[in-house]
Amino acid sequence: MKKTKQLSLLLSGALAFGLLAGCGGGTTSTPAPTESGAPSTDASGEAFELTINIASEPQTIDPALNTAVDGAIMTNHMFEGLMRWEDSGAETVGSDGTCTNAELSYGQAESYDKVSNEDGTVTYTFHLRDGIKWSDGQDVTASDFVFSWQRLVNPETAADYSYMIDCVVNANEIMNGEKDPSELAVSAPDDKTFVVTITSDLPYFTEICAFPATFPVREDIVSDSQWTYSPDTYISNGAYKMTSRVTNSEIVMEKNEYYYGVDTLGPDKITFKLMDDANAMLSGFNSGELDFIESMPTDEVAGLLASGDLKIVDYIGTYYVCYQTQKAPFDDPRVRQAFTLAVDRTYIVNQITQTGQVEAGGYVPAGIYDAAGATGDDFRTVGGDYYAPTDADYEANCEKARELLAEAGYPNGEGFPVVTYLYNTDDSHKAVAEALQNMWQTQLGVTVQLDNQEWATFLQTRKDGDYSIARNGWIADYNDPMSFLDMWLTGGGNNDAQYSNPDYDALIQQAKATADPAERMELMHQAEDMLVGQDWVVNPLYFYTQKYMLADGIQGMYYTPLGYFFFDHCTQG
Repeated sequence: MKKTKQLSLLLSGALAFGLLAGCGGGTTSTPAPTESGAPSTDASGEAFELTINIASEPQTIDPALNTAVDGAIMTNHMFEGLMRWEDSGAETVGSDGTCTNAELSYGQAESYDKVSNEDGTVTYTFHLRDGIKWSDGQDVTASDFVFSWQRLVNPETAADYSYMIDCVVNANEIMNGEKDPSELAVSAPDDKTFVVTITSDLPYFTEICAFPATFPVREDIVSDSQWTYSPDTYISNGAYKMTSRVTNSEIVMEKNEYYYGVDTLGPDKITFKLMDDANAMLSGFNSGELDFIESMPTDEVAGLLASGDLKIVDYIGTYYVCYQTQKAPFDDPRVRQAFTLAVDRTYIVNQITQTGQVEAGGYVPAGIYDAAGATGDDFRTVGGDYYAPTDADYEANCEKARELLAEAGYPNGEGFPVVTYLYNTDDSHKAVAEALQNMWQTQLGVTVQLDNQEWATFLQTRKDGDYSIARNGWIADYNDPMSFLDMWLTGGGNNDAQYSNPDYDALIQQAKATADPAERMELMHQAEDMLVGQDWVVNPLYFYTQKYMLADGIQGMYYTPLGYFFFDHCTQG
């Protein structure tokens, strides 16, 4: 999933303990049950409200169309899938008492049955909870899930994440226009039973069922293309419901009185302030106007870390540069490799970001399982590095880069066109962009101009391929290498590099078709070899960590290294 506009960074040794890693521990305060729909109160007896900033105006909060972490955090509070992430209460390394781990649990489903079929397919039968309702009081039914999953793969929806459920029988044929969405292998034998058949036994399928793109939406509501902009039409089935939306200002949500777990919820109101000025964010936090922020001025980070006010937690993701592979000069893999090798990653992590992140020697980050799962080496350790990521061999990398650029017809950068590096407005992204600009000028003799855009505009420009080089970042949607690799399939909705290689496509499809864990991982290693070691489609800079600041006295926040913070059970001490 695309990272939000803020720069988030990665702890070394990330996620040795897997997806249940999180931020801090301590005692979790569970709010006492209240009369359904009645306001909870803090110690002063007043209604409890939280004001959060995670990003500026989201590109969308339609669960099927969203591709960014900021939109996912918002929709996670207002919608719920068959499965959900909930507070485990478990402490983690670096426990600071501010929040706990998330673990996968049941959401709108109360149980499921899993059956392996003779043809190699697997059928899941989900049994829905009693009493689940939409925020307008109408019952949630299995047919709502059938509609929503069919909508996701319908080419008319144009969902970037349609491939998220390409594991469902007939999904690929539907996305290719060969079959009708009604032929997707999902069904509702009755209002309480949702059945889905997938092509092979995927270890991460239940995590997909907790992913925003698979959340239910209601057919009569989403027929209005503007449904996400008004509380009157933004009908949801999660813990909270939208009560106000002001473009470029705020999205306000309050408890959904029809939610089956409303009695256990914490804040009466959660306001997501939409901002992109890091100075204003920190100022708002210091003044008490904001209770939670993820971004702050780069020059303030060191002091905030030293004071203990800034927290750092694990994050399964990679900060990288992508190239527009269909346009000159970056249609030449030698040029892409030269630009990749000319980057001093050690300088970036030590002098610019300075928050414990690790230089990336490959694309799939640390913390993603290999064939041995949580008990063995991770995918990055097994796969190794595609170039020396540290500055010990930086000059050798640069010498190779100059040779490659000369082979491509640009000796010492002569004749190389002026190109532009695109990034979204943020102090941290700007600092990285300026460092890259200088490295490419110094080591390759090329001129790179910088262009920044507001978040939503930036996402669309990059998606349209209207760039030469662009900042990018990807966070795991589930703990498996496939979350990072299938996005580069030809024509994929999140394939911002517009990369196309039939051999790569074949490797990914083979990996998806096999149930043998070792064979599957070997095929994905081959795919990464092709993506980075052969075609040089992406230029990984470092592996993320997540940083945040939380107001004193707030307990009960929980988090998953997929990047989701949850505030639904927060309490005020």
